[in-house]
Amino acid sequence: MARNKYYKKPDRRGKKRDTKRSADSEIVENVEVAPVDKRPVSIPGVLTVKEFSEISALPATEIIMHLMKNGILATLNDSIDFETAAIVGDDLGLAIQLKEGAEEESAKAEEIQLVRSKDLVPRPPVVTIMGHVDHGKTTLLDRIREEHVADSESGGITQHISAYQVTLDKVKNKDIKNRTITFIDTPGHAAFSALRSHGAAITDIVVLIVAADDGVMPQTKEVIEQINKNNVPTIVAINKTDLPDSDIMKTKQQLSDAGLLPEEWGGKTVVIEISAKTGKGVDELLEMILLQADMIEPKANPKEKAVGVVIESHMQKGAGALAIVLITNGTLEKGDHIQIGSTYGKARIMEDFALKPITKAGPSTPVRIAGLKSLPSFGDHLLAYGSEKDARNAASKVQKGETLTHISTAKRLNEDEDGEDISIIEYNLIIKSDVKGSLEAIKKMIGDVSHPDIKITLVSEGIGSVNESDISLARSTKSEVVSFRVAEMQSARKIAEKEKVTVKSFDIIYELIDYIKARMSEILPELTIEDELASGDVLAIFRDDKKGVVVGCRINSGAISKGNEVKIFQNQNEKWRGKIESLRREKSEVNEVATGQEFGMGLPAHSNVSVGDTYIVFKSRQEKRTVE
Repeated sequence: MARNKYYKKPDRRGKKRDTKRSADSEIVENVEVAPVDKRPVSIPGVLTVKEFSEISALPATEIIMHLMKNGILATLNDSIDFETAAIVGDDLGLAIQLKEGAEEESAKAEEIQLVRSKDLVPRPPVVTIMGHVDHGKTTLLDRIREEHVADSESGGITQHISAYQVTLDKVKNKDIKNRTITFIDTPGHAAFSALRSHGAAITDIVVLIVAADDGVMPQTKEVIEQINKNNVPTIVAINKTDLPDSDIMKTKQQLSDAGLLPEEWGGKTVVIEISAKTGKGVDELLEMILLQADMIEPKANPKEKAVGVVIESHMQKGAGALAIVLITNGTLEKGDHIQIGSTYGKARIMEDFALKPITKAGPSTPVRIAGLKSLPSFGDHLLAYGSEKDARNAASKVQKGETLTHISTAKRLNEDEDGEDISIIEYNLIIKSDVKGSLEAIKKMIGDVSHPDIKITLVSEGIGSVNESDISLARSTKSEVVSFRVAEMQSARKIAEKEKVTVKSFDIIYELIDYIKARMSEILPELTIEDELASGDVLAIFRDDKKGVVVGCRINSGAISKGNEVKIFQNQNEKWRGKIESLRREKSEVNEVATGQEFGMGLPAHSNVSVGDTYIVFKSRQEKRTVE
């Protein structure tokens, strides 16, 4: 976009002076300016539209207009990332550069408070239950807590990370009676690797559940890799030992092959045989957990301001943004001012894992908090502060490093810089979920789904019901809406039906991922397969006129039928292809010729064929492609 380099602006004395152009300047007409290179402008990694306008000396209205051209509806106070600013700046004649030190400025400000060693006291161990789907993780926790969570989960599968604190007041062993353990139950299916990796990072001990009737599954090996990566003490619980088809020895051998050699076989891995259904071996498992905990001696300082990690978050009607936080150090008290990632607030409501009101939560305690300004992200750190101002300032520092508005750099997805079609299909998605943890898992799994001919573009993501805005955005961007465990508002459903916007809802994440793979398979055009039937040489041209071409050929291999397709080659380069109209042997028309025979091949008039060419006869078929 060409622009004048200087403008004239009246000063207070009524005279005119040359100065640089500002956002509210008037352009002088008929001023000839020599063409100049793009003006370099340095910006931070994230900035508001207003800040971009001030730094670049361009009118904010012009920036907003170009943002709209690229599908971004932004106001003066909305933030844009460096990538977005670079695209808009390029359109407006700017060479956008990243300001020195901007990467450090945009990093998350995670302040971890120092713990005074003299105030350290033992805390309950945090134990994460891991394993393959349907191997009995939640059933084991049900046995320990004497509650039945699995019945409320879709398909009997845990969809979210859940945390429970258990005081062992009903065990027979006096050494472990009345001691407390914090359990984290993670989803076991491979679709939840994103959740599981966070689970391993905030745990003291991992209990790996392996079903004796299934043995070590591929997902079990994935868990073992994560355990090794996080270097966490591990106890293996071989479950379902009460079933007639259980094979404990085979399971132990598979564990050994995967790198977990049982103690009884000379290794270092504690292996306990249990039945979560009958209770067999569960007390022994609890003893072993606490014995392992005594060896690692988990400690914390309950006198400090609270520090924690978000293990779940969601919006709830009447309560707003809710976060389930595992307190890792210090004590959180009701009314404390807190910062979690880029949001802040006050611990207005605090509940334990059973949703009972509490006034304080110490180290290793899972607590549900209400009173936040917005929804935090899964894995964000909680920090307690002495005042709302301090909490707000801390959140603001983190927020400056986060991208609030995004734009795809591939805005011309089906064209390269020369405008040529690169034949990539765009599959646009809008995702809505009930909680942040599930949203992160879905995004992680979608990121793992790939095909060279399809690009998945995540147009929008969010927590809460599918609303009218989602449908409007889907219509304008030709997107599909997929939701997990959230309802579709009635008004949104009516608009979706009218505008023919696809909205799909799911209660199990891997079914949602399977749907996306199926849709991608439907979108992919069929692949044309050419099955070679025969090959040979062109010996002569018998006729070449407007009625067609008849060539004399020899078939060196295979068999040819009337109606087959043929490719003509000259010096191994394909020069023509088409359909065989007729076959002749001597003076008779035939339907088929075989290897070693000489024959006449009738081709269309426009055929490009010469003596000395070679040919390949083939049959085309369409094959449906799938995304695995």
